[in-house]
Amino acid sequence: MTWLIPVNIDAGAQATFSEFVQGLDGRLTDPATDRVVLAREILAEAMYGRAYAQLAADAPLAALNLDSRNITFEAEYYMATDQERFAQVKPLLWLWKTLDLTPLGQNPVFGIPVRRVLAGHIFRRVGRDFKCWQNVEFSVGYNMEVGDNVVVHRNVLLDDIGGIELHDDASVSDYVNIYSHTHSVLDGPDVTLKRTVVGRGARITYHSTILAGAVVSDDAMLATHALLRDDIPPHGIAMGVPARTSRFKVRPGMDVLVDSRTYPHDAGRKANPQFPQPTPGQTRLPDERDAPITPGSVVKGR
Repeated sequence: MTWLIPVNIDAGAQATFSEFVQGLDGRLTDPATDRVVLAREILAEAMYGRAYAQLAADAPLAALNLDSRNITFEAEYYMATDQERFAQVKPLLWLWKTLDLTPLGQNPVFGIPVRRVLAGHIFRRVGRDFKCWQNVEFSVGYNMEVGDNVVVHRNVLLDDIGGIELHDDASVSDYVNIYSHTHSVLDGPDVTLKRTVVGRGARITYHSTILAGAVVSDDAMLATHALLRDDIPPHGIAMGVPARTSRFKVRPGMDVLVDSRTYPHDAGRKANPQFPQPTPGQTRLPDERDAPITPGSVVKGR
């Protein structure tokens, strides 16, 4: 069941868009396709209305920045990134990211089908009818596992360096951040990777954040502006900073696949060989040592 209504555009325009999308999928499926060349050609046409060779002659700086070999992503500086795997998806991530900044990318009739095709050649797995709106960012892309009928809305960050699972019918609202890596509070280079899981039919609502390793169970919900550090049980609604499950949906008779109480949690993998051991506890609760110092006061230990 959906609350959306069908919207139609000019039949000729729809046919042109559909032909492009089918052709793109076919070219990406062909192992002989040079993804760098394909991506820069599409971007030259979409952004400047000319072939890449002509753009290189007329405006070389603009042309150079359409070629993914001449740009870098943040993930390329990470020790945890599989550089060989990332090289395979980098041209497609650059195409996705840059095309979103054009009128073509901002048009859902064109942009959503194109992203669906690109996801099929970037993600570890993607199911049927994936719907992704504009300006969604990934860390590496190749560690995304996405089920059927998943929706990701605008301006979302999916930090998949440690792996993200979005199960069937999950919905991720605008401006959500989902992380799969964490830093030690004492040593920033001490990084731990943990797979983060969002279960079937779960809803991650506006401006909320999920930290690495959390499991959001089937049919659960994370409230607006909430910060999730732990898990949400099936049908639970978690609110606040940090988020706590304070309500449950009345949902009798629903089978549960992703249940945070039994679903395998990622124990964590260290990303930096300089810090091979599990990160110990590095914080404490405030006590009298942290009280404000006033003139004439004496604080123990200082």
